Amino acid sequence: MIQCTFEDNSKAYLRHVVVDTLVLHNDQILLVKRAPRLLEGGKWGLVGGYVEQKETLPEAVAREVKEETGYTLSHISLLAVNANPRRPHEDRQNISFIFTADAEDKKGESDDEVTQEKWFALDSLPPQDEIAFDHYPDIELYLQQKNNPQHLPIVIYTR
Repeated sequence: MIQCTFEDNSKAYLRHVVVDTLVLHNDQILLVKRAPRLLEGGKWGLVGGYVEQKETLPEAVAREVKEETGYTLSHISLLAVNANPRRPHEDRQNISFIFTADAEDKKGESDDEVTQEKWFALDSLPPQDEIAFDHYPDIELYLQQKNNPQHLPIVIYTR
């Protein structure tokens, strides 16, 4: 939680804002294996991270994907907002803005948060218990949206 002091000296505990991105190319999704030192280390996950100060959500998506995979993106689009305060396997409360984006050029390598990156066919994902946090349901949500479009973004309060 983030502790914040307001102008009237009252204090509040606020939640972190993160972006998670389904990086797509030719009916495949790019997943990254999280470094062992990280929460849920050793598991596959979506590319993502914290939104920095003075950064828009699409800027955070592009930065995180570039840092963690080296890919540039096109067609960044908001899929859903996960506002569930009880997200599984987290040590802090994050509100996740879940995006889709198309992979373009690879102009760099993975940073030290990633031990491996791999393209998976959307119908051949790793088992759910090998995917970090609640990223597996995020991928399922994308597949549902792809097959049966709904009004976007989808807001998730519980899972």
